[in-house]
Amino acid sequence: MRAILPPLALLLLVAAGTADARTLRAAIARVSTPVAVLQDVRIRLEWPADAATGRLEIRAARAEAPDLGYRWRDLAWACTLERDGKDGWRCRGPVRAAGKGPLPLSLALGPAATDAVLGGPRGARLVVHRVAATPDLTTVVLTRIPAAWAEALVAAAWPEARLDAGTLDGRFALRAPPDRPLRLDGRLRVQGLGFDTPDGRIAGQGLGGAFDIGWRRHGLRDLVQVDGALEGGEFLAGSAYVALPAAPVRVSLSAEGDAAGPWRLPRLLWDDPGVLRVEGGAVLDPERPGLELAFRSDDAAPLGARYLSGWLGLAGLDQLRMRGALDGALRVAGGEVHAASLQLHGLDLDDPQQRFRFAGLDGDVRFSAGAPVTSVLRWREGALYGLGFGAATLPMASADGELRLREAVTVPAFGGRLRVDGMRLRPPAGERGFEARFGLALDRLDIGQLARALDWPAFRGELSGHIPDARYADNRLDFDGGLGVALFGGQVTVSALAMERPFGVAPTLTADIDFEDVDLLALTEVFDFGSITGRLDGRIHDLRLVDWKATAFDARLRTDPHPGVRQRISQRAVQNISSVGDGSLLTGLQSRLIGLFDDFGYRAIGISCRLANEVCVMDGLPDAEGSDSGGFTIVAGAGLPRLTVIGHNRRVDWPTLVERLAAVARGEVRAEFE
Repeated sequence: MRAILPPLALLLLVAAGTADARTLRAAIARVSTPVAVLQDVRIRLEWPADAATGRLEIRAARAEAPDLGYRWRDLAWACTLERDGKDGWRCRGPVRAAGKGPLPLSLALGPAATDAVLGGPRGARLVVHRVAATPDLTTVVLTRIPAAWAEALVAAAWPEARLDAGTLDGRFALRAPPDRPLRLDGRLRVQGLGFDTPDGRIAGQGLGGAFDIGWRRHGLRDLVQVDGALEGGEFLAGSAYVALPAAPVRVSLSAEGDAAGPWRLPRLLWDDPGVLRVEGGAVLDPERPGLELAFRSDDAAPLGARYLSGWLGLAGLDQLRMRGALDGALRVAGGEVHAASLQLHGLDLDDPQQRFRFAGLDGDVRFSAGAPVTSVLRWREGALYGLGFGAATLPMASADGELRLREAVTVPAFGGRLRVDGMRLRPPAGERGFEARFGLALDRLDIGQLARALDWPAFRGELSGHIPDARYADNRLDFDGGLGVALFGGQVTVSALAMERPFGVAPTLTADIDFEDVDLLALTEVFDFGSITGRLDGRIHDLRLVDWKATAFDARLRTDPHPGVRQRISQRAVQNISSVGDGSLLTGLQSRLIGLFDDFGYRAIGISCRLANEVCVMDGLPDAEGSDSGGFTIVAGAGLPRLTVIGHNRRVDWPTLVERLAAVARGEVRAEFE
């Protein structure tokens, strides 16, 4: 507004000295002030002789306030000009610019002061006040100003920002002395602020607060100081999501920058009392950001919901519960972590989905991209997928961007021991994500304890094995080696084991499982299946579980004759096998006589299922004759009475098959003989 005052004052003087003037015109190529520049200015005043008022029109092809970020084209203001009776003038009328709708603008020009008032929607007002005695000072008062009006000013430091909601209230002093830097000081109140960027990586909604703001322009360099408090709202910055509490969160920062380079924040403070205090500085360079922070939380319980849910959500841990205290530090240079430390003080971590739990985490973890550092982390107890394990101490070392165990760590678990060795971790750097490698040994874990913890049937046996190298990268965990399980008097081997998104959404597990010499009597007694004696070999290859539900596999199971081992099958087991495999009972004797016998001899039992697209393609013994109807043999009888189980449906709906198995486990299948 200050930019139009000199020509307007000149025009008024001419009009005042020309009593019979009807039309006055002026053309000014350029009007310059410390705040704004107008180019190609046209002024027209119509004031008929003896009239009480006149009509003033001011047009400018371009109006620019570069320090404040504002630029307009085709600026035009038409108003009714009148004397105020106190040696001053008033003019009221709409102001327009290219692409902008009309807004009411009034100007009062007196000998001692000048006031301009710009109106806006829903009671918005912007008042500019100048006193003749202090011509370098302009006072600006904001009342319910739409936040979008400040977008050009914000763009001077953040060009990508789009302000799309909220109102601003405040009072500022703008000083523009000819021999000193432009300066703005004042207090700003924000309500319901909403903003975002075109790529959607940074956004905010419902933000409120009050701030003391200071801004200086030294040559081409801007200096900004902000002190105040945020009160509610939420914002997103990349993977970081922050949901602010209603109680004030103190913020303070100093910033400096120019159009030629990145902005620096020499001082940064965030203080959410008792929950999170962060101090440090930053370099806001999208190509090579820098950060140096120290943080502390005396109560970690609210941290997840308020500050960590974005990062935790990437790993499927957005509901993680924390209790205890922590503090630490982080230094990032050139976009890569150079040093980090985390001290834990009696911290408890609890995943509501029961994937893991740690109690009594104490000690520290230190990471270095350069010189070696050491640290020690401890926990009192923990659990993995509901399986508890005991206390452990992890001695660690870090150098050259890698965190590793200094020695193997043994953890008592499930009646046996877990040993982790060779663990090496690398945090994300550049386009490379988090990476981890470790070895794992299982020594005589009690399968009975595992079964009780997982609510499985009462399995008995021991689990041992060695995975010499496990690798985690790109949200995938691959295991070399295999696990051997001594189960039901036989051996079960798990190999080709891998997991995708192990702690994320819809975790996926793949594996090959092989069985050898499993005692069928021990197995069927556990499942209350009916008794079968003999030994079982088999495999479940290409197994794929998505969210712990089978979606694909190739399974083949067959009995393995052993000298001296009887092969008998009970009536109930025959009925259960028949119901699961959708088979029929065929026998060489009259079927009505079968109910007279408790069990039957068999030569072989075999069944296979290849699962894909929720359909199980079934088969039986490859060397059996089957039936005249083209079925497949599940049980090939031997001796008298001779009994054979034939399956007729080779394509079985997998959910239906699972329900049949569940019915057998619940004891809902009853043997029926004619």
